[in-house]
This record gives sequence, C-alpha cells and structure tokens, in this order.
Amino acid sequence: MQGRLARRFVRQQDGAAAVEFALVAAPFLALTFAILETAMVFFAGQTLEAATADSARLIMTGTAQSTDYTTGAPKVGGFSQDEFKKAVCARIYGLFDCANITVNVQTYASFSPVNTALPITNGQFSTTNIGYSPGQHPGDIVVVQLYYQWPTIVPNLGNNLANLSNGKRLLSATAVFRVEPYK
Repeated sequence: MQGRLARRFVRQQDGAAAVEFALVAAPFLALTFAILETAMVFFAGQTLEAATADSARLIMTGTAQSTDYTTGAPKVGGFSQDEFKKAVCARIYGLFDCANITVNVQTYASFSPVNTALPITNGQFSTTNIGYSPGQHPGDIVVVQLYYQWPTIVPNLGNNLANLSNGKRLLSATAVFRVEPYK
C-alpha cells in the first residue's frame, strides 16, 4: 500500500507549475530590479551630462559673466552661484531634487592643473574644494562640475551601484573649456 501511494505521489503533476515559478520568481525579480536600477542610474547620469553641457555654455559664451539672471539685462559680475544653480536646475526637468545638486565652477590659467577626480573622501562626498569662479575674461579656462547623490534602491543584489558610504551613488558631470571672446 505504501509503495502504491509513493508511486502515485511521484506521478502527480498538480501544482508543478506553481512550484517551478516559486523557484524561479525570486532570482527573476531580483535581476529585473537590478536592470531597472542600473538603467535609471545611467539615464540620470546622461541627464546630468546634458544639463552640464547646456549650463557650461552660459559661461563659455560670457552670458553668465555679463547678464542679470532674472531680467536678462547686462550686469557687471553676472550670475551669482545661486543664480547659476537655478539655471542648471531649469535644464533638469524634475528628475533631480535641485536642493541636492552641487555646482562647482573653477577657473584655471592652463589645462595642466585641472582636477576632475570625484570629491570622495573615506566614502563621503567632500565639499572642501567646491566654489564658484566662472572666469571674468575671454580665454579663461573654466571647469564646470555638477554632482548629485543618487539614492540606490536595491543595493544588496550583488551589483551594488553605490560609491558612497551612505548607500548612494555620486553622479558627476564635467565640462572643461576655454571662455569665448564675448566683450
């Protein structure tokens, strides 16, 4: 009798699909979430790159140095750091929280001392060398860098995108250029 019950149990097919799906569902969902998160990080990075290129053009053409941000009228000194950040945020279209964007604009005499390394110290985002110096003369070499700490949602699936100790990914975008003649 027990042998017959065992054979009947082995031949039984009811619920096999549910058991197979239960075995495959967890890895499938984990892989799907990892792919979606990676895609979002790359999309956000590209959006930040585009905003950097558009915003850097304001400095490269002299608009940020010689125009009032609110009125568009000529102004000695041009955009302040906050006004330049507002111009950056106007190009991002809601993907980022503007309060968490860090803008770094530096002027150099030549290209050799330009440093474009990520400002990460001991797993923390460092704002030590962040400033706003858009260059006041045509021919100045300017570096525009935007930083954003992107939250990672699924950090424990083996492909951890976080590069900061708080579990976020520091996205950065950089533009290095020589200011065009604008006066």
